[in-house]
Amino acid sequence: MYLELYGLKNSPFNITADPEFYFESSSHKEAFAALLYGIKERKGIILVTGEVGLGKTTLCKVFMEKLSGQIKTSLILNPYFSEVQLLEAIVGDFGLKLARKTRLDIINKLNSFLVENSLAGGNAVLIIDEAQSLTNRQLEQIRLLSNIETAKEKLLQIVLVGQPELTEKLKQPNLRQIRQRIFVKYNLMPLKEEELKGYVEHRLAKAGKSDLEISPESYRIIYEFSGGTPRLVNMLCDRALLCSFARESNILNEAIFNECVRELALP
Repeated sequence: MYLELYGLKNSPFNITADPEFYFESSSHKEAFAALLYGIKERKGIILVTGEVGLGKTTLCKVFMEKLSGQIKTSLILNPYFSEVQLLEAIVGDFGLKLARKTRLDIINKLNSFLVENSLAGGNAVLIIDEAQSLTNRQLEQIRLLSNIETAKEKLLQIVLVGQPELTEKLKQPNLRQIRQRIFVKYNLMPLKEEELKGYVEHRLAKAGKSDLEISPESYRIIYEFSGGTPRLVNMLCDRALLCSFARESNILNEAIFNECVRELALP
């Protein structure tokens, strides 16, 4: 609705995980470094956690785009499968074709692929998003996959990405075996208050910002509402753009943001 008025090519505050709008906060930069270290050093299982709306999925997509071509990747965005279906999804994402779909056939196919890939000088990464939804049996299956190795190195690097509930789940005594195999951990944090303006301006610039202005005082309101959570920042800023569009104004001030906060507040 407001794109033409503000000279925007795309909506700047969509809540989809679009790598084009990725903003590297200090915490995202540290998470990226942790992922890169864990994979390059072949640490096996890497754990990345963070609250809802912090951009974990976007981070995963951007990270995969920047990996070397010698690193084969599989990204599972939604692990709501049975154990065998999860294995099928993993090998399918690696581009492998299955003649039969029994658990043993899938594991053998994956093992052969990883050995051949390693002999050719490659590495392989499996990223599972929303990993807090994995069942205990699926997590045990993941642990068994992490055992695929040579005498010197892991052939499959596994990244578990999820909400804080994943950390709590892994504290269960019956999951201690997989917990002890996690050698790299990082907990993603919200935007710092001093990063907020850069985040908003980055998204506007990516969308083709022209003469749109946000008053300096408005950033305090945005931060108080969102706590630095990017998804909540997007929700509020998108609502503010709609509000200013209705007023045919290109200036988003405190009055507009306060009105939008009241509209978005839960009853």
